[in-house]
Amino acid sequence: MSTGVGVSECCLSGKIQQGKPKGREEEIAGLQTYVAEPENGDKTRTIIFIVDIFGWKLPNVRLLADEYAAAGFTAYIPDVHEGDSIDESFLQTVEPQLPKRESLTLTERATSTASVGATLGPWLIKHREGVARPIIENFIDKVRYIPGTDKVGAIGFCWGGRYAILAAHKDFSSREGRGVDAAYACHPSLVSIPADFEPVAVPLALALGDKDSLLGEYEVKLIKELMEKKRAGEEGGEKVESQVEIYEDQVHGFALRGDWSSEKDKKAMDQATQQGIEWFKKYLS
Repeated sequence: MSTGVGVSECCLSGKIQQGKPKGREEEIAGLQTYVAEPENGDKTRTIIFIVDIFGWKLPNVRLLADEYAAAGFTAYIPDVHEGDSIDESFLQTVEPQLPKRESLTLTERATSTASVGATLGPWLIKHREGVARPIIENFIDKVRYIPGTDKVGAIGFCWGGRYAILAAHKDFSSREGRGVDAAYACHPSLVSIPADFEPVAVPLALALGDKDSLLGEYEVKLIKELMEKKRAGEEGGEKVESQVEIYEDQVHGFALRGDWSSEKDKKAMDQATQQGIEWFKKYLS
């Protein structure tokens, strides 16, 4: 089943982080790419960041890639939108942080929904799965050939969260040295349940907010049950490691675009980052 969420809710708003990214830009597999490396330049453990609708230039995702580099991973953020990401100024038009969201009147919510739908609808059609997935999977394949690369992981956020899950599918990542070795999806949007989860064949972790308007309690319950069955190897399938963490009072987008001025939100962001780092340390070794 699908989550049944409209395009107006696919990727919600948040905050732009302050700070100067430490990496560099270069072209890889025909895509402009942000590269963050550990001090020793080791590429043994590589992570590919699959961005949300705001793209590869958003400071938040670059600063997060720097954190992964500091933890010993080489991180790549390819421009999978090919220069057509949504401008970050749109962040404040989409669903706001929880306190403001809960204070909106019905009229304000309706106005926001109409505005968001008018922008996101055409964009999502242009960057539909049939277009985006080959671009993403081609990039992953090409990264495999970069000298020094051994294990490869994919991390995705919102729009990109679903593609991190798809990258973990058996038809792409079931053979040694192909696809990804592990994946981590933070508040994925527009997922289909169970269709997007049943084919998962490599370790998959998820970070979900309990106030995410895309994935309600029922959808989260279904996802957890599916991943528990895969972990146990039920229904004749191979065992696949998984982890589903639920973050209290966190809305869609929290792991990447949370409110740093809120102690609770910052703690959730830090914990989600640590969740991913520990997951990849375990399964990219």
